[in-house]
Amino acid sequence: MVALAASAGGLDALTAVLSGLPADLGVPVLAVEHLLPDHRSVLPQILARRTRLEVKEAADGERLRPGCAYIAPPDAHTVVDSEGTLRLERSPPVRFVRPSVDLLFNSLAQAFGAHALVVVLTGAGSDGALGVRAVKDARGTIIAQDEESSAHFGMPGAAIATGAVDVVLPLDEIAAAIVGMVAARGAA
Repeated sequence: MVALAASAGGLDALTAVLSGLPADLGVPVLAVEHLLPDHRSVLPQILARRTRLEVKEAADGERLRPGCAYIAPPDAHTVVDSEGTLRLERSPPVRFVRPSVDLLFNSLAQAFGAHALVVVLTGAGSDGALGVRAVKDARGTIIAQDEESSAHFGMPGAAIATGAVDVVLPLDEIAAAIVGMVAARGAA
């Protein structure tokens, strides 16, 4: 399972990563970007034009499928249960945001353990920092975008400060790293 998290500057970062992933990646991808809660998102449509993966907005109760990128809808926490099923929750915002990266990463740590690969991309604030600790405790892998290529270094910087991040990369190297890590796990 691969999860991407972004906030401010996230459209360009998500586009760069998703456009570098092959259609036969072999695992599902889940992306969260902090969006305005009272507007319908066109993010899935924008990203679908820029990647070879199937892209769709995450729907409650949907089973994750390899080769598909699920985009968290605005104003709903998006989590994954132990069966690999998406759950959309309308519980209160976590540290002022919904969807919360921390909740997503925590659910991935519980559901996928060492098979969770999470990426913290550009964004303001510190959402995701608690979640990367949970992923690390479950022996998952964490990538953070470097400061030089981040439009806003708050989220990746907070993740790096936890000491849980495995690798810090410039944006243009993240997709290749994901492909390599997924392939290595498939061969193991």
